Amino acid sequence: MKMRAAAVQYHLHSISSFDEFAAQAEHYVKTAQEFETEFLLFPEFFTTQLLSIPDEQGNARGIESLPDYTSAYLDLFRDLAARSDMHIIAGTHVVRREGKLYNTAHLFYPDGRVETQEKIHITPTEVHEWNMAKGDGLTVFETEKGTIAMLTCYDIEFPEIVRMARAKGADVIFCPSCTDDRHGFHRVRYCCHARTIENQIYIVTTGTVGSLPTVDFMRGNFGQAAVLSPNDVPFPPKGIVAEGEINDDMIIVADLDLSLLDQVREKGSVTTWRDRRTDLYTDWS
Repeated sequence: MKMRAAAVQYHLHSISSFDEFAAQAEHYVKTAQEFETEFLLFPEFFTTQLLSIPDEQGNARGIESLPDYTSAYLDLFRDLAARSDMHIIAGTHVVRREGKLYNTAHLFYPDGRVETQEKIHITPTEVHEWNMAKGDGLTVFETEKGTIAMLTCYDIEFPEIVRMARAKGADVIFCPSCTDDRHGFHRVRYCCHARTIENQIYIVTTGTVGSLPTVDFMRGNFGQAAVLSPNDVPFPPKGIVAEGEINDDMIIVADLDLSLLDQVREKGSVTTWRDRRTDLYTDWS
């Protein structure tokens, strides 16, 4: 089984209306569609661009205002997924539930279904500056092309949660991220590489680029999209199937051959998934 995946290096810049946001999102979807993409990934927190839309007093909005756009966000990406016949992982969007804010990844199926995965591990900035709450569960999602999971940015830095996703059947992890400097970017990127080796899976990741000068904590962005594989024959020696140009406005596209994962799990140079010591440590409890 193969799937063609694309990832957007989403360019953040100030806008004046939701229609501008929708037009930019549609541009990336149409570009991916020209390459016959089946799964399209947007970055974490890309909808913070909506906070640059001035309020009635002409000021930028705070993070607590972002859930006000949830209905429009859902309608937009339902429509784009249906019209493009594409699975769209529309980055993350901040939603409000029972008075709490959650950084939530959304998967839009072509048939109109929408699935969500809340970010499980929350960074200090999300906790102290944005008052985010932690997600409490991990779900994997069945598609006609294979089983996937969505783990957001900081989540990928915890080996246990990715091990759980693989144990539940995920072959591909989509990892939307948002990092503001080289340090944060390389933390996420190196951890993505490590998780592909440990679990013999693909990881598709991307981040925001550009700047939102009026939005707190979104003034700096350092991002690059990548499709990563295990470091073993028949994959690329560096485990990089495709990657973008750092901080450019662009998308990348790559084919993921899931049968190759079965091959290396069975008879690779190393068989890290098969050789894990579940007598000493469990995949989850």
